[in-house]
Formats: sequence, structure tokens, C-alpha cells
Amino acid sequence: MTQHPSRLVAAALVDAAVLVLAHEPVPADQVVAGAPTTGYAVLDDGAGREIGVWEMSPGAMSDTEADEVFIVLAGDATVEFADPAHPPIELRPGSVVRLEDGMQTVWTVRETLRKVYIAP
Repeated sequence: MTQHPSRLVAAALVDAAVLVLAHEPVPADQVVAGAPTTGYAVLDDGAGREIGVWEMSPGAMSDTEADEVFIVLAGDATVEFADPAHPPIELRPGSVVRLEDGMQTVWTVRETLRKVYIAP
């Protein structure tokens, strides 16, 4: 099992693109299509915020968001916003997105999506 730090060490390197993540099935009440799984690792949880890596396999799931900014490292997906209503967004490597606490979303992943997130 890979150990992940709870606080990044100064000048240390973590390659978020290849970090091994243990996946679990998405809870049945959140599955919209397919059999998606998710995995994550917290890299740093100091200074009043959390930085981590999150990944979702192909499929679709509903979610209630937390305040977060993320950068997509890999994959292809669409996020639809049920509440509040916003136009859907297409995610690909390099996409930077801010989500707000309480947003109701549906994530449709066509190619395994991996992101680095920062959340309070």
C-alpha cells in the first residue's frame, strides 16, 4: 500500500500523474450510468486547506460539491450542473475549474479523469 503524506515536505516531489490510487465503487444511489469507481489521495491537509489527487473511471455519477478548485491532469469528461443551473463544461487536461459548496452535479467520464484539487 502506498503511503501518502498528510503534509507535503518542502522541496519534495509527488508525481500526481502516476500516483497509485485505490479505487472504490461509487455508491449505488449516486450512479447514473455504468459502474464508475473513484479513488483519491490527500497530499497535504495543513494551513486550513486540503490538496489532493482524485480520479474517476468511465461512467456517470451525481454528486454534491464542496468548495474546490481543481486542475485536470488526464481524461475526458463532462460536468452538468443541476442546481444551480449552469451550462455543462467539458473537462480535458489543463482545464481549471472552481466549484462551490452545495452545487448539484452529474459527472460523465468517457476516459478516466484525474485531477489535482485544492479545498478549504
